[in-house]
Amino acid sequence: MSTKPAVFVTRKLPDAVTARLGKSYQAQLNPEDRLLSPTDIVDGSGKMGADALLICPTDKMTPDLIQALPKSIRAIATFSVGHEHINLDAAKARGIVVTNTPDVLTDATADIALLLILGAARRASEGEQIVRGDQWNSWGTTYMLGVHVTGKRLGILGMGRIGQAVAKRARGFDMKIHYANRRRLPPDLEQGAIYHANPDDLLPHCDFLSINCPASPETYHFVNAARIAKLPDGAIVVNTARGTIVDDGALIAALKSRKLAAAGLDVYENEPKINPEYRTLPNTFLLPHLGSATVETRNGMGFKCLDNLDAFFGNRPPPDRLV
Repeated sequence: MSTKPAVFVTRKLPDAVTARLGKSYQAQLNPEDRLLSPTDIVDGSGKMGADALLICPTDKMTPDLIQALPKSIRAIATFSVGHEHINLDAAKARGIVVTNTPDVLTDATADIALLLILGAARRASEGEQIVRGDQWNSWGTTYMLGVHVTGKRLGILGMGRIGQAVAKRARGFDMKIHYANRRRLPPDLEQGAIYHANPDDLLPHCDFLSINCPASPETYHFVNAARIAKLPDGAIVVNTARGTIVDDGALIAALKSRKLAAAGLDVYENEPKINPEYRTLPNTFLLPHLGSATVETRNGMGFKCLDNLDAFFGNRPPPDRLV
């Protein structure tokens, strides 16, 4: 019988992460990458006598699910920075340690934010469809005009690690940075960016608005009709944070009316079952939640999960413990 701790893994992992996992743990894998139901997780982890779960944001760890987990489960490592898919209070009540993977996906997500800014501003999705559909006929002085990025005002909602990385990249385009955050950054991190203590006061200064704040009850549908009205006409909204921060109906209405010039979205409410109207709008640049989707970043996230589990089972404090 193996003396290695047993880990039940809910989704397929990168090869390098799987290889490292197998050296230290008895692992139940999901090589088909099938989306597991709560019953699958409870039954599968119970059958193997799992000591820990390694989960992903697609696994909704509700109070009922956490309560139903086998008593052998002592730790949950989530392959994500965000943890709104886990009821931390329920985990704490069960005495289950929960960890996440901060820091390693900052640059990859900030890169996607700049891709969305540029893609939405320069009508990249429309342009690619024209070329792929063999509909490109001629060059013209007014053909496919987009919005200039260089020198424009970028408002950043949430100036944490990712928000600061977005600002760093945007300065390469001489963008003027405004931001709203729970607290003002020290001058060495602010680097001349203009702070707005009230997020509503940020909005009139946004030719582009980049959403980089965490999902929470306070930020649920923060970008709604009333706040979109405060943005300058022709502004562009990009979201690499969480879909619940945006009121889909309000954003879609603003894109249809051309109050907003465009939107670049990598995250959506109820993803992957997104609001189908987004697909009908020519002024949307849409990606399927690719923020951390590089080989280096996903390996780093997986290794973070294992670092936390190694610490836990080695009777050391997990470096990224949430509860």
